Amino acid sequence: MWLEKKSPARLEKRFEFNNYEKISAFMERLENLCKKYDIYPNISFGKTFVSITLFLESEETNLKFVEFSKVVDESYDF
Repeated sequence: MWLEKKSPARLEKRFEFNNYEKISAFMERLENLCKKYDIYPNISFGKTFVSITLFLESEETNLKFVEFSKVVDESYDF
């Protein structure tokens, strides 16, 4: 579940993985989704996780970012 935060408005989620190879594959899928949706979130990762933060700029981008977050969830294969 994506967490909705305020000040600044954003969506956040941490994805957990059991090995680095799965992180690498997820990051590649994420890169393709970012290009497709023209959304470039803040991303951090470690040995067992990827954290994504989407900063919301307006009501218009909120819907676009919600759709993007759903597609990212669908590409998550832990």
